[in-house]
Amino acid sequence: MRDNVYSIRTAEKIKSQYCPGTRIRLIAMEDPYSPVQPGALGSVHMVDDCGQIHMEWDNGRTLALIPGVDDFVII
Repeated sequence: MRDNVYSIRTAEKIKSQYCPGTRIRLIAMEDPYSPVQPGALGSVHMVDDCGQIHMEWDNGRTLALIPGVDDFVII
């Protein structure tokens, strides 16, 4: 139960930090099959209940970011 409460609180915090439309620059992504290259720019579409940041990348891709795994900055 504690893990679920922690996860919900973490996801809510991420949702408050990354509102839809927030612009992001990708520094590095851990996904070896990632279609998104370092330096790519995109906009936050939404944050799901697991805390993954779903992106609309300027290159047309829609791959999500995982905070704490992927490296990115708000621009």
